Amino acid sequence: MSLTIAGLQHAGVEGDVDANLAIIAEAARDASARGARLLVTPEMFVTGYNIGDRLAPLVTADLVDRVAVIAAEVGIAIVAGLPERLPGGGIANAVVLVDQHGEELLRYRKTHLFGELDRALFEAGDRLPDPVELDGVRLSVLICYDVEFPETVRAAALAGVDAVIVPTAQMEPFGHIAERLIPVRAWENQIHVAYVDRSGSEGELRYVGLSSIVGPDGEILARLGGTDESGLMIATIDPEATRRARAANPYLVDRRPALYAPER
Repeated sequence: MSLTIAGLQHAGVEGDVDANLAIIAEAARDASARGARLLVTPEMFVTGYNIGDRLAPLVTADLVDRVAVIAAEVGIAIVAGLPERLPGGGIANAVVLVDQHGEELLRYRKTHLFGELDRALFEAGDRLPDPVELDGVRLSVLICYDVEFPETVRAAALAGVDAVIVPTAQMEPFGHIAERLIPVRAWENQIHVAYVDRSGSEGELRYVGLSSIVGPDGEILARLGGTDESGLMIATIDPEATRRARAANPYLVDRRPALYAPER
């Protein structure tokens, strides 16, 4: 079994849910026509990310349903970045994975908030996601800053995941995260990483683009250029490649957890 993934690098339209869903629908049709079974959007793509007080009125209960309708109509699974209203009234920075029938498989809330930009708008999630299967391939998700903590990707690898999907809104001056850290995360865990960033800008933020899908040997399988480039990148996640990488580079087997003191 294998899974062909399309990552959408795009600026979106800040604060315009209808326009962003239309972009997702067009990308879904294009990705499906090119053989992809899963489309991944950037972080908070459905509403916009750095939009301040304009966000709260856009956080409606039907956002996931509207993404699910696109998935079912096109026949492609979608990972979409969007806000989620919490029971106490706060907002989570979330991603949802719906399958090709529009059924929700996974919902995850960003656990590591990035500075005042995130803390002013969002409440942090309190757990990492459980793996899910799509077309026989085991997947997990993280959001942007989450992937910069080695423990998050290691937890996914130890759970037997073949690929970690990372919607992001990585901004200048942090292009080195996209270019250097993401291949390292893939290599040190023998895991595929799909890192899907925004392009363009919102407010004072200029996004770096530089989306990539990296294999478990650290090799780039697909990538896009910098902030001025929009489009789809497509690559196939092969669980056999994961197994070969783990046999060739046995970091996970050779770990000695008893030596790693807990934090104090």
